[in-house]
Amino acid sequence: MKFTVIITTAPYGKERAYSALRFALTSLLEGIEVNIFLIEDGVYVAKKNQNPAEVPNYLEFLKNCIEMGAKVKACGPCGRARGLSDEDLIEGVEFGTMHDLVAFVKESDKVITF
Repeated sequence: MKFTVIITTAPYGKERAYSALRFALTSLLEGIEVNIFLIEDGVYVAKKNQNPAEVPNYLEFLKNCIEMGAKVKACGPCGRARGLSDEDLIEGVEFGTMHDLVAFVKESDKVITF
């Protein structure tokens, strides 16, 4: 089985991205393959050097997903519109396009959007 998780919200301030990452990690722990596509403000989830003081570090959750085998892409136009470059993203995340999102959806059994 394979899931695609689409994250549309920025980390911090709301818990949707946090819930999405927890869902992805739990799926991976249960042996389910996971693709993650970051779109709109969700591209900030992959931004390097996050260091929140009082909330869970979403970046660490994303790194754990990548270490467990998740494929992660961030919407290139969304990232560039927000001033992000390739160098701003953590290792294991690259900018992609709608074609990448379509490919993720086509190869998945389930698609979940947060």
